[in-house]
Amino acid sequence: MVTAGFIASVFISAVIYVALMVPSVEWSPVNDKLFSTVFGLNAPAVFASMTAYLSAQYLDVRLFHFWKSLTKGRHLWLRNNLSTIASQLVDTSAVLILLCLVGAIDWSKFWILLEAGFLFKVMIAAVDTPILYILVHLFRGANSADLAPTAKISTTIAAD
Repeated sequence: MVTAGFIASVFISAVIYVALMVPSVEWSPVNDKLFSTVFGLNAPAVFASMTAYLSAQYLDVRLFHFWKSLTKGRHLWLRNNLSTIASQLVDTSAVLILLCLVGAIDWSKFWILLEAGFLFKVMIAAVDTPILYILVHLFRGANSADLAPTAKISTTIAAD
């Protein structure tokens, strides 16, 4: 699923790139400059985001299964939150480090952006925990009362 998400992101980036090459029609309320401002692809930002996404999501899945093994399949809330929190720290750090390295963001803004981005993602992880329990309950009810969830439901925020 992580790889499929990456491929979908690359595909959408390609579609946006092609759309940026096509001029707008005269009567459109969205002119070329506005469209480019909103959807313009910044190659370093896309590279940083995709690299951070892949590394964080693969880590998230590994950690989720590590915690699942350690807790013997119990404490879904714990393994979901611990794996998500760790992976989101990696995601947020990686994208910011890469953007700072290429000069897209000044290093002086690194810590405040890391703190704000990471805290936002941790809050979302906490909020999605009850939703995860509801989905697992519905999934178990639809398939079997003794079916344990085996997959990590990704909670990555694609707002890098």
